[in-house]
Amino acid sequence: MLLLSVSVMAQNDKDPVLENQLDSISYFLGLTLGYDFQNLPFDANADLVLGGIEAALNNTSAYDRQQTQTVFRKLQQTMQQMEQEKAEASAMSQQEEGKLFLEKNGKREGVVTTASGLQYEVMEKGDGPMPAETSEVEVHYHGTLINGIIFDSSYERGESISFPLNGVIRGWTEGLQLMNVGSIYTFYIPPNSVLIFKVELLGIK
Repeated sequence: MLLLSVSVMAQNDKDPVLENQLDSISYFLGLTLGYDFQNLPFDANADLVLGGIEAALNNTSAYDRQQTQTVFRKLQQTMQQMEQEKAEASAMSQQEEGKLFLEKNGKREGVVTTASGLQYEVMEKGDGPMPAETSEVEVHYHGTLINGIIFDSSYERGESISFPLNGVIRGWTEGLQLMNVGSIYTFYIPPNSVLIFKVELLGIK
């Protein structure tokens, strides 16, 4: 193998001095793998990872390439199943948390619960016309989760939006038909993760 005279000086006392091209390729290959491992959904044991690499390079492992790939695929499938079960458990937890939130929220003064389960609260009552299901409306809105995290906001973007009322989520289609232009309502929309929207009806097009 032809080795070029390429050296890389250590950036700090933890980085080795790389004397030639092979040293550089070897070390930066390890760094690349290590940084990729930072994105894994679990904390890999660095000593065992390094041990596996060393065993493969030195042919000292009892597992050949084919056996390794077979075992690794099975482990991947197990990890994926565990992640799926974790996600399903989280979804069930969020659904139960949302249910409890709506039960408590529905008892507050000023909160109205419709037959569909939509809850709304009148923040400011306008005196303009009311849209129909087929209307196109212009609104400003601010969307949060029940933990207060903002996930979308036309107010923050500084730009209202327009859309056909029958082309959005059912909670908006139902709730906006209860509003007069100029009104500001808060919608609490089930079922899974409860979505909370402050909605201002600016106009009907």
